[in-house]
Amino acid sequence: MIGATGFTATAKPDSLAGMFRAIEVPLWLLVLILGFATVSFATHFLFPSVRWYFRRRAEAGLARLNARRDRKIDLFKLARRSDMVARLSYDPKVVEAAMAHATATGVPGDVAFQEARCYAREIVPGFSATVYFGFGTRAAKWLSLLLFKVRVGQVNAGLSQIDPKAAVVFVMNHRSNVDYVLVTWLVAERSAVSYAVGEWARVWPLSALIRSMGAYFIRRGSRNALYRRVLARYVQMATEEGTTQAIFPEGGLSLDGRIGAAKLGLLSYIVEGWTPEARDVVFVPVGLAYDRVLEDRVLVEAAKSEKRQFRNRPFWVAGHALRFLWRRMWGKTKGFGTAAASFGGPISLREHLGAGGTVTSLGDRLMAAIGAVVPVLPVPLVAEALGMGVASREELAERIQALIQRLTAAGAVLKLPASIEAVLDEGLEPLMKRGLVSKDLQPVAEEVELLAFYAASLRQNLT
Repeated sequence: MIGATGFTATAKPDSLAGMFRAIEVPLWLLVLILGFATVSFATHFLFPSVRWYFRRRAEAGLARLNARRDRKIDLFKLARRSDMVARLSYDPKVVEAAMAHATATGVPGDVAFQEARCYAREIVPGFSATVYFGFGTRAAKWLSLLLFKVRVGQVNAGLSQIDPKAAVVFVMNHRSNVDYVLVTWLVAERSAVSYAVGEWARVWPLSALIRSMGAYFIRRGSRNALYRRVLARYVQMATEEGTTQAIFPEGGLSLDGRIGAAKLGLLSYIVEGWTPEARDVVFVPVGLAYDRVLEDRVLVEAAKSEKRQFRNRPFWVAGHALRFLWRRMWGKTKGFGTAAASFGGPISLREHLGAGGTVTSLGDRLMAAIGAVVPVLPVPLVAEALGMGVASREELAERIQALIQRLTAAGAVLKLPASIEAVLDEGLEPLMKRGLVSKDLQPVAEEVELLAFYAASLRQNLT
């Protein structure tokens, strides 16, 4: 029985009375013992059964998802995160790098290994098919359509001919943080995409959601040799397993509206880890364009300061988001115009290297392929046609017509309304509402740089 001070067991009057003599145990100790017993039972008997049940359900759901998709979700993504961290940490090349780091810095080997393990935990995602397909892709579709009229500019026929065993890597220009959302939705019917994301996403609780969507975090510009080796091995392992990935070769958002040169970090990791005996790696160029880049003013200011530093203003962003939602709900705004994506022809790493190509030439080739499929939308087109101003709407229409002819001759992907008048309406009205263009069709002096930001997105198709 339980008394005020503890638990009392009554001895049995038999030959084993010594074993069953009365003892007193404090109540807190009894609770602790029962707690440990419960945890032990759950850990060894209950939890494995529950995990097995949900694992079976997850595998059945995954089989249904894979039946509807061109690119199957690979087992590499479904491995337990702790197992993947251990696999990456004990990879021979990572261990070798840790020992080299210990020798170079003078720290003990076990300290260097623990540092490598910390990097592995930081990088490795924790993909959840339930979160990705049950919530992520639906939220991406809802948000994309809330903000924009979404259009697909071009889908190269070669995409349907990609070897199912090849590792596919989507390579994209980086216009906005909406890029992640837009592409996640547009390719959801083909495959689950694993993104390389920067430090901006390492904020709780956003980091947990992004990690469960299969994204892996990278420290852009890190000069730590051990970190770079751990990151390289993760990218190589994911590629070897056929994981569908998405990267932005520019390494960051475009500050001037143009497509920049490729930074070869992630591309070099993929090429260095590939061998002719391995599965092929196929790069798919994706061109993205927007009538309105939500971060446009921040990017233009960063370009003027020549520093890629963006001030974090969460309350300002939240206030504008709530204001937009209110206006959208009451029909006072239709969003931010058109957003469009085009998918170019696949580029085989096997063929590229077989023809004598290098990592540098691969980067140049990919950026050129991306630039060739960036869609031309009304707002950038009107911004370019305006130049330093026009005398009348008719003159602006003539300039737009001439630009369309030049872009068509250059093979650009046009996602424009059928008539010039409609192009003027969709392209000029937003610029005038934002105060970038005056009523007499002259660029506002204080907004010339912002107009140039939009015009620059199509100038590469005119050179």
